[in-house]
Amino acid sequence: MKRDDVKRSKFLSKVLRHKPETIGIRLDKNGWVGVEELLNACRKHGVLLDRETLERIVETNDKRRFSFSEDGQNIRANQGHSVPIDLNLEPMEPPERLYHGTAGRYLPSIREKGLVKGKRHHVHLSADPVTARQVGKRHGKPAILQIMAREMHQDGYAFFRSANGVWLTEHVPVRYLKEK
Repeated sequence: MKRDDVKRSKFLSKVLRHKPETIGIRLDKNGWVGVEELLNACRKHGVLLDRETLERIVETNDKRRFSFSEDGQNIRANQGHSVPIDLNLEPMEPPERLYHGTAGRYLPSIREKGLVKGKRHHVHLSADPVTARQVGKRHGKPAILQIMAREMHQDGYAFFRSANGVWLTEHVPVRYLKEK
């Protein structure tokens, strides 16, 4: 992804996941906003973004953070919101194991409380340890946790999978975690 596109992608993450009000937009109850509304609001706030650039960012973002609606008229972030929205995700049976990448400095708290969602709607989990390691590296020296997802599911915990393949759940208690 081009350097300017990375900056724009981070900006889009901010407004589509956390602070839409900073550019005067409102997300609907499912997190969608009209593409033209978004582009106009960006321009009014000094962020030069056109439809072609937006499409390139959505297509080339390695984390697949954004999606267009089927008709291409709306856009939203796939997960990671701290604002109240409903992504209309259906519960799914997870694979036997999922993974979570974090920084090693967070392990004492995780060993005590498990994985908590914090200000977000869900805890984010990866389908493989390689992806989890990439996530963990963003925060410092990575630590990879293995989640006994199938066992959690059998014990009544709900799992969801976002449009970009990230697995989501409300909380992962300590008893379902293994350090890799």
